[in-house]
Amino acid sequence: MAHESIAILGVRVSNVDVPESLAIIEDLIESGAPHQMVTVNTEFVMAAQKDAKFKAIINATALALPDGFGLLWASRFLGHPLKERVTGVDTVQRVAELAARKGYRLFLLGAAEGVADLCAQRLSNQYPNLQIAGTYAGSPALEEEKEIVALVKQARPDILFVAYGAPQQDKWIARNLDRLGVPLAMGVGGAFDFIAGVAVRAPRWVQRLGLEWLHRLYREPWRWKRMLALPRFVGLVILRRAKCRMLTGAD
Repeated sequence: MAHESIAILGVRVSNVDVPESLAIIEDLIESGAPHQMVTVNTEFVMAAQKDAKFKAIINATALALPDGFGLLWASRFLGHPLKERVTGVDTVQRVAELAARKGYRLFLLGAAEGVADLCAQRLSNQYPNLQIAGTYAGSPALEEEKEIVALVKQARPDILFVAYGAPQQDKWIARNLDRLGVPLAMGVGGAFDFIAGVAVRAPRWVQRLGLEWLHRLYREPWRWKRMLALPRFVGLVILRRAKCRMLTGAD
């Protein structure tokens, strides 16, 4: 399904809302051809400024969901507003519900030992008709790829969620997508941890205020260095707008 995308600091972001994203995901799965999907936030955009391979992978994906209020702000500030935030954790749960309705098979790869199993159990409890094709922790290490690819292929899933953290998970998918034979593969970061209850997600009211990052920093203070990407992102977006105005002669 064709859809509009915008570029934020050279990184492609799909301009879709939740219903559109699910319709596109269903179309991608039904096609049977291999597709990669990614959820983009400000950390992804900033990492892509220094990692050309990561940027190319994001820009080549079939769907790049806007996961982060920073992207919504930037898109409005740059004059091309995104429709809404479509988070990775919520998308995992929505896709699981879709899979349960449509009979799609789901494989959960990554996270710490046992977390994918617990996540699969929680999803199965929530969606009783869900078919879990398999779970495995493993790692994105090159020496493990052959074994993991064989394991996934043998399970024959329609959807593969990979929780190795960005950009490792997204590079892993890009390297192995054609070999996996999976219609849809998506990097999901810490989604398994949240669904399994290993990590605590911010309350809904905090999410609505766009302060989920602050809640996570409070829970995981070691992430403070990663959070520095946000002010740098804001600075680059302001600079980009200023350059565009200079080039166009806008007031």
